[in-house]
Amino acid sequence: MRFTAHPDPDRGLREIAAYGLNFDPAETDGRGWHHDRVRHLLGDEEPGEPVPDGPFDLACRMVLDYEFAEPKIMHAYFHADAPLVGRDMLLEGRFIVLRFPMGVRVDAEVDEVRDRADGTRERSWGWSYRTLEHHLERGRLVYEVVKNLDTGRVEFVMTGVSSRAKIPNPVVALGFGVFGRWTQTRFYRAAGRRLARLVAEVSAGGKRPEPRRIGPGDIVIAPTD
Repeated sequence: MRFTAHPDPDRGLREIAAYGLNFDPAETDGRGWHHDRVRHLLGDEEPGEPVPDGPFDLACRMVLDYEFAEPKIMHAYFHADAPLVGRDMLLEGRFIVLRFPMGVRVDAEVDEVRDRADGTRERSWGWSYRTLEHHLERGRLVYEVVKNLDTGRVEFVMTGVSSRAKIPNPVVALGFGVFGRWTQTRFYRAAGRRLARLVAEVSAGGKRPEPRRIGPGDIVIAPTD
């Protein structure tokens, strides 16, 4: 386990491309597993299908680019030209001066209209990833931008199932045991706040942030600091 920023993202992405999942998707219940669902208001539109360049549209573009992540907590390296589903992402968790590289793989895209329990309908777009070998956690995380078609309310919804992975390094294991869950819930809150702020700024005429290309090829780092 390294304690610095990844020195060679291209090599790191090649390495995780050979990794498999570090958990069984059929066994995500029971002791030690967390099931989270966090919603954050992004804005309001007119009822009906999403408005071009409205909060839903803007948020979808930034969720696609992983621009919602709080830079002080997480960065990601990935191939910008790769298809979304199947995209490998080299995450870099940040805690004070420490850096923790972790691999994930996008397993699905969400693009649907569905009925809500209150009788209204909502449109959702987003994607999900699963954790790979050597990740500090095990599980799946879904990021969705959701618009209630009857009210116009637009939200960012994060749904996760996760558990602590086996960590060989005893110092890292101890630190993750103390701060891991706190950092995870902090990430959820910060991501919602950041995306809401970015949507408001771009809606007011600001420039939409985009992942930054690093070196040759199509590898990018996101979010934009």
